[in-house]
Amino acid sequence: MAPHGSDGGGRPKPRDPGVAELVRELKGIRKEMLGLESRVDLEQFGERKKSACNLLHYIALRGEDLRDLQDRLAVMGLSSLGRSESHVLYNLDAVLGILEDLAGEGTSAPPGNNEVTPLQGKQLLETNAEELFGPMGEGRSTRIMVTMPSEAAADYSLVRDLVEAGMDCMRINCAHDDAAAWLSMIENLRNAEKEVGRKCKVLMDIAGPKVRTGPLEPGPQVLRLRPQRDSFGRMVAPARVTLAGKGATKHADGGDLPTLIVQDEWLQELEDGCKIGLTDSRGKKRTMTATVRRGRPVTAEARKTTYIDPTVELTVEKDSLRYSSYVLNVPYTEAPIVLKKGDTLVITADEEPGRPASKDEPARISCTLPSALGAVKAGQTVWLDDGKIGGVVRGASESELLVEITDAAEGGAKLRADKGINLPLTKLDLPPLTPKDLEDLQFIVDHADIVGYSFVHDPKDVQILRAELERLGKEEMGVILKIETRNAFESLPSLLLESLRGPGSGVMIARGDLAVECGYERLAEVQEEMLWMCEAAHMPTVWATQVLEGLAKSGIPSRAEVTDAAMGERSECVMLNKGPHILEALRALDNILRRMQAHQVKKTSMMRKLDIAASFSQNIKAERDRRAGPARRSRGAP
Repeated sequence: MAPHGSDGGGRPKPRDPGVAELVRELKGIRKEMLGLESRVDLEQFGERKKSACNLLHYIALRGEDLRDLQDRLAVMGLSSLGRSESHVLYNLDAVLGILEDLAGEGTSAPPGNNEVTPLQGKQLLETNAEELFGPMGEGRSTRIMVTMPSEAAADYSLVRDLVEAGMDCMRINCAHDDAAAWLSMIENLRNAEKEVGRKCKVLMDIAGPKVRTGPLEPGPQVLRLRPQRDSFGRMVAPARVTLAGKGATKHADGGDLPTLIVQDEWLQELEDGCKIGLTDSRGKKRTMTATVRRGRPVTAEARKTTYIDPTVELTVEKDSLRYSSYVLNVPYTEAPIVLKKGDTLVITADEEPGRPASKDEPARISCTLPSALGAVKAGQTVWLDDGKIGGVVRGASESELLVEITDAAEGGAKLRADKGINLPLTKLDLPPLTPKDLEDLQFIVDHADIVGYSFVHDPKDVQILRAELERLGKEEMGVILKIETRNAFESLPSLLLESLRGPGSGVMIARGDLAVECGYERLAEVQEEMLWMCEAAHMPTVWATQVLEGLAKSGIPSRAEVTDAAMGERSECVMLNKGPHILEALRALDNILRRMQAHQVKKTSMMRKLDIAASFSQNIKAERDRRAGPARRSRGAP
């Protein structure tokens, strides 16, 4: 016998009171959606009016806990509204129409002019992504953005190889290098585009008002070169250093490698594979091997740990002659401040170099934006160096903060200069564009396709940047909002609506800073909420921070970061950071994204043919045929 209130298939009968209750609830949600829509002037969004309206509908939908409603819809075999981000009202109306038929009620009012269908929602997002990042690559729908290391300014072959391997967008961080280096990177890219036959966009991030630690008192004048080793002490990669002549800069276009300045005449005698002999600071005999390539900085590799100070002499023997040079610029080592739980750290507004604790005084360090200190209150939290060190403010004034360290590695954590200071509970009243940003924007509008907006917090910040771009004659320039703080995340709906009032925009999910600001425990849900909200606005996203970082830096990925990279397929673009093995990381990410797009689109699992399932079915069939063979033969079957 069929259950009471259902037909033989277990489906609700017409006029089922449970169906009527669902109709009532969905009509209430629909009323909230249309009510929120009516309170906003949609004409201000121009051609993006439908996206703004859909975002408002999604905001109204997610303003209530719908889990019980979803369960009841799913039991009936109906859409539970869980994949409706890009077409919210359409999905709700489709479910409501079925339920009204079952309840014997008349249909609801016809859809409004701004209702978005599933196909329209998909097309709007794809169009916006193409407008911002360019067309999709062959066989891969998710773009790849790569952060440029400093050596990209001098190493054309690196840039060419990145373009050839699938880089869709070059990212230049204006917090590093200078205009001359940026221009060289872009010129290398334009030449690589012609050689490879692929187009590549340029994104330039303005530095923004980042609060960082100030300088520290210098340590001894010595450079340590230490090869990478595995757990068994076997060398994984040699230590590398750039060699340059007088007048070279700190990194001499060698990227993140340290630079040793030597006599120009000595440097000119080097050839590829030359052995450089020395006795290091400890009296150890060491040998380095030179690498000389046309168009690249000269480098040397050390396969054993080597210490170099100003007394160390480098020698090269060539054609029975001996050439030697002392290092002219051995850097002072940084003397980090070691902090343990229970220690006190004073963050000051003065410009004195930071120093560790002494017998009578706690450790002290300055910050790069002293005006931020006045906004901090006692009891608020402080996080340093990407969350490696945490503390609580016990005393606050405009000139200094007294911080009790509550989170640090066992045995202590080292705090160095130029490390980020996060104040997640503090409302900082800082101008969104610094004088440096305004200067860099002139270069950006002349040479880049997209500007990355660092530390955006408020819709007014978006208006300020747009006004500046309009003043510079580039009001149509694409903008990426970098969501890096708790305040920015909490303001995301308002930031998206403000962005929809202008030309092409996107959102970078800056998960490193967000993890510190919101807490690592919340990061997973925060990044999901951002993906959903941006899809509702048909706004493309960038999955950023530490994607395949182990592979990029050491050449060996972890299992966790491979899974994380696969999750990035749900964004329109995935960002890689720089590292010695960035080309390997790019190729691996390209492979991962190509595989995953057959399995996942946003929140929807795609039912691509599974080889393991097909193989299992074939094996079962083969086994059945094998067993049936003797029986057929016994019956005289041919």
